[in-house]
Amino acid sequence: MAVKRKPTGPVVGIKGVEIKIPKGKKVQVRRRKIVKAKKTALLESLPFWNLWVDTELAELQKKIAEVEAEAPMKREVKVKIPKGEKARVRREKVVKVEKPAVEGLEVPIKGEGLAAVERKAVKPPAKAGGIAARIARIRGIKVEKPEGEEARVRREKVVAEKPAVEGLEVDTELAQLQQKMAVEKPEALRRFEEQTTFMCPEGYQEQARYWITEPYTWVAILFNPEKNERMYYLVEPSLTPSEKNILEMLHEHLLDRLTYEEAAKDRDAILVNKVKELLKEYEMSIDEENVKKLIYYLKRSYIGYGRIDAFLKDHKIEDISCDGLGLPIFLYHQEYQNIRTNVVYDDPIELDLFVGRLVERAGKQISLGKPTVDATLPQGYRLQATIGKEVTTKGSTFTIRKYRERPFTPVDLIKYRTFSSDMLAFLWLAAENKRNIIIVGGTASGKTCTLNAIALFMPPDAKIVSIEDTRELSLYQENWVAAVTRPAYGGKAITMYDLLAQALRQRPEIIVVGEVRGPEALSLFQAMTTGHTSYSTMHAGSIQEMIYRLEGEPINVPHHMLAALDIVCIQLLTHFKEVRVRRNQTVLEIAGIDQETGALKTNRLFERDPVTDQFEMLGDSMVLTEIMRERGWSALRLKTELENRRKVLEYLVEKDISGIEEVSKIIRRYYFEPEKVMKQVGLK
Repeated sequence: MAVKRKPTGPVVGIKGVEIKIPKGKKVQVRRRKIVKAKKTALLESLPFWNLWVDTELAELQKKIAEVEAEAPMKREVKVKIPKGEKARVRREKVVKVEKPAVEGLEVPIKGEGLAAVERKAVKPPAKAGGIAARIARIRGIKVEKPEGEEARVRREKVVAEKPAVEGLEVDTELAQLQQKMAVEKPEALRRFEEQTTFMCPEGYQEQARYWITEPYTWVAILFNPEKNERMYYLVEPSLTPSEKNILEMLHEHLLDRLTYEEAAKDRDAILVNKVKELLKEYEMSIDEENVKKLIYYLKRSYIGYGRIDAFLKDHKIEDISCDGLGLPIFLYHQEYQNIRTNVVYDDPIELDLFVGRLVERAGKQISLGKPTVDATLPQGYRLQATIGKEVTTKGSTFTIRKYRERPFTPVDLIKYRTFSSDMLAFLWLAAENKRNIIIVGGTASGKTCTLNAIALFMPPDAKIVSIEDTRELSLYQENWVAAVTRPAYGGKAITMYDLLAQALRQRPEIIVVGEVRGPEALSLFQAMTTGHTSYSTMHAGSIQEMIYRLEGEPINVPHHMLAALDIVCIQLLTHFKEVRVRRNQTVLEIAGIDQETGALKTNRLFERDPVTDQFEMLGDSMVLTEIMRERGWSALRLKTELENRRKVLEYLVEKDISGIEEVSKIIRRYYFEPEKVMKQVGLK
């Protein structure tokens, strides 16, 4: 029988708890289980509709009243139930399904009362690894789980779905899960803040965080929804005012104690010993953890690169750009592309001194008389810097282009889908047979990385001479002369044209020009026509743009000389499925000059389909036909040679052999003993 009653007051026996029934809701009561008198009054203020009440409910309420008398709650709790949802009450077990006023309060479980629950109340933990879960409100236990993870429902287990669980049953298994989540998540986050202090700037939301140097340096990726911008927030160890004073004192005294020795092997150990000597000398008693934080900053200043040292250590950063005084440093991040940071140089003297220090580390000098410098840092990173406001109106600037410490190999190019295994097998055979190759592409399209990788296909022990403005190439061959240009410091400048002219007198088998952009290109094509195998890179977006640049000012290569080039690879920094990727768009062959029109004939051999991101072979190769005739091979032998090289590359990819030493060793051995290599990799 359904009884519609209006609530008259609080529940008898429950202290400080006011429970209201929404208007118009019905309370269904089974007469046979209603306790007379007080139970009738109790029904009128029950918070449940569609709820069957029995003697067990009265016993439960009595128990709650007893617990409440021992530890009364200090705030009112109002519980509301969504329409149509059933709440089942059993002895010693309660399900609560709408948010109460107490955020983060855990649900009473078997054998526990409100006092015990109060002691267990925890703040919902932030998202972290392990079990991804959050207890947000008593309205339901909100459990976030990794994608693809299945939640199985068994007796005394919990159904866990995202974002909320309707009709979630609570039992001892759930209580254990809650406790585990409450411990795991804060522990995962606590590791980031053991030595640091982080407060998210106003207006920003944290999207991700990761370590750079654990436990001292980490990064938080933040997003501002109003400005639609991201920030790379660098977090370093926190120092108290007294620790900052000690750090300044140590820094000043170390200037007198440390001497520069170029041959010093373990500079870290030398610095640590000097710091400990100073602390002992001045009788400073500092905790070991605080000493480590001080040493972190001193290493950053004396051995590292100051405030940007963490950027150089972050393997996800490709470019570092300081655009002037008072402006945030910008980075090019592999995942987030161009992103601003929280690091700003506000002091012009500090910025000028830092730029001067960068240039000195690269072995060069900068001054107001010569305010621009192109150089290479000891790690192989490319540096471009300006000082003062002579040429950059916003003050001193610097740009650092990072390169991997371990050079790219052909295996890496396949893994990153820059090339296919068929394309690299073709380039392997072409390079082995001394064909002239140019890599063409836009800025940051990966031209130099590709050139470094293809260089492994060059004949072993061939004499190689490379020519660059700024050292970027990292060839693995030993018989290699690496030449770089020199500006005119009070004398005559040594240009790429001068170096190329000298290189031709060194009897090289292969000449590698880092990038052609001036008159040196004419000498390069002259070297091609005289039988010197040549490799180079060039800024251009297509074969037509390459031809225009080569034939126009200031390069001026005669049109007929372009026929000496054999292969052109066109690379792009493009998008696939909203992700920026580096792809070799086209591999084409130069087929000579058309006798009737005088136009340069080309043969497109490989092409990338931007829709599927797959590479297709479009036709027969003229270069391979020439190699077949020169080597006296049959068409079957040529096909076998290509197939074997492709299988070796795919084997290296499958076995994850990508180190330059291992890859170079296998390619070198294949050059001399191809049958043994095929047998070694189990392909023949």
